[in-house]
Amino acid sequence: MQEQIHIYFTSDLHSYFDNWPNIMAGIKKYRGIHELEDETSLLLDNGDHLDRVHPITEATLGQSNVSLLSEAGYDVVTFGNNEGITLSNDRLYYLYDDASFAVACANVHPQNREAPEWLKPYQIIKSKQGAKVGILGVTAPFRKFYELLGWSVDDPKMILEHYIPELRHQCDIVVVLSHLGLYEDEKMAEQYPIDVIIGGHTHHLIDQGRVEHGTIINAVGKQGYHYGYINIAFDHQMGQVTSLAGEAIPISDAQDEDTIQQIQAWNDQANQYLDQVVTSLSEPYPIDWFQSTKLMERFVEELRNWTNADVAALNSGVLLSGFESGPVTKKHIHESCPHPMNPCKMTLTGQELIETVRLFESDRFKNHELKGLGFRGEILGKMVYSQVTLHYRADGQLLETISIAGERVDPDKKYTLATADTFSFPWLIPSISEVDDKQYYMPEFLRDVLTKCLSNV
Repeated sequence: MQEQIHIYFTSDLHSYFDNWPNIMAGIKKYRGIHELEDETSLLLDNGDHLDRVHPITEATLGQSNVSLLSEAGYDVVTFGNNEGITLSNDRLYYLYDDASFAVACANVHPQNREAPEWLKPYQIIKSKQGAKVGILGVTAPFRKFYELLGWSVDDPKMILEHYIPELRHQCDIVVVLSHLGLYEDEKMAEQYPIDVIIGGHTHHLIDQGRVEHGTIINAVGKQGYHYGYINIAFDHQMGQVTSLAGEAIPISDAQDEDTIQQIQAWNDQANQYLDQVVTSLSEPYPIDWFQSTKLMERFVEELRNWTNADVAALNSGVLLSGFESGPVTKKHIHESCPHPMNPCKMTLTGQELIETVRLFESDRFKNHELKGLGFRGEILGKMVYSQVTLHYRADGQLLETISIAGERVDPDKKYTLATADTFSFPWLIPSISEVDDKQYYMPEFLRDVLTKCLSNV
């Protein structure tokens, strides 16, 4: 007896709610057809559904996202780094308390208390004809960030080695919700007996599911321009999967009206929260991505004070808009600085600091259109400093050295630099690739520093 099992999934929506009604229209249509044909369909999400760049998610700290997933009838979700490391310990701990779906994430657990009831390593679901589908979740192991927030995160490879044999023994079909990235998914397919890998995190789009080593890998990019579909043919007499197929389905113009109304209700609620006045300004504070401004100078100085660092540096592109005179609300601050980026302080040698500033001062850096690493702006822009003076060669072409508080930097001395956590990653700033002494301030975002800066103004 052959059974057709249908899996639909989303991944890396990043709170791009503009596309959510379109996704729901397509998925509801297809799942309705399977229901009429008495076939099993499952609906899964692969993490980073929320992103605090969106005002609804910011105002509700992700509760809106959980509600939308519940209303849509999801069966199992895992969480990505945007759920895991952009919320405080308590906010994540209670995030899914009222969810109507299961949450599977095997490699994250609290450090100092029992795991919340909703957090399970995997979920087993029976199909209409009795096939057991085991769904395991694993997420990207940003260990230092999780630990600062009171969570422990395990090596996904160790988790897979532990749980895949267990699921293989209990289940007919094994599915992994992998918020690890395409490279890790490809290695996983080669090393473990898995039927389905639903990929994400690196925002890769696989138009037609790829079957490798008997495993189908599928992924749908980011922001919900596609949703995923996988068809599994399972032979009950043989007790095995006989075929796998899948695709990334582009959304159509059709929208689900119920979903539109849900988003509008959450938007109204978010506006009530974000309309709270934080401070009032006696003069306007404009911004310029290619020039130093009074606002950026004060912002960077506030960051240095916040972290008690020797120097501080922030890129002008971190502010998307300036501020008019008069009342400043939470919404104004969020619109100006929507990035889920944390303050960071790291210890560098004077030579490493000079090389880092040289990179900051390059036209390539200023004009770089960074995507990801928490940055939600357009270009990085001019770097603005606190307690730093730049000394160029006589022709003005080469930055020779820098001064801190009037003293030339000693290449062998240690200095502390405060900046955004985005710039702490070695693949973006090669000169800090060997820097180990990094302190992240969590769960505070840069906009919390900006709020204090504007309040002091």
